[in-house]
Amino acid sequence: MMSNPEQRAAQFTRMESARRQTQHQLDLIDRQITRRMTTIIPQLGRRQSGYRRGKAPEPRAFLERYRANLAAITAERQPEIDALSRKLARQDAAIAALRARAGSDGKVVAATGPGGRQP
Repeated sequence: MMSNPEQRAAQFTRMESARRQTQHQLDLIDRQITRRMTTIIPQLGRRQSGYRRGKAPEPRAFLERYRANLAAITAERQPEIDALSRKLARQDAAIAALRARAGSDGKVVAATGPGGRQP
């Protein structure tokens, strides 16, 4: 148990920094998936050979191909996403517990909003 308010504040700062890093890793994975999908989109549209046969291309077919590719790319990273999501939930719970302890001791720890930002 931390008795010194400076130690508690330092621990709180370290915990929030670790949480921001975990969130950054999740955001990075999301951006990587988005980037891969962006490079795939032109290839998905090329399969529209309907005009050559005298009929309009099916817009739902493009959407189905897009969703299938997105699901495949996301599935590749799913174990990593799940692990980071669980870690983030644990970090959020630990930060909330520290805030609750600090509040019950009568010492106020700087309140932050989602993502560790000041409200």
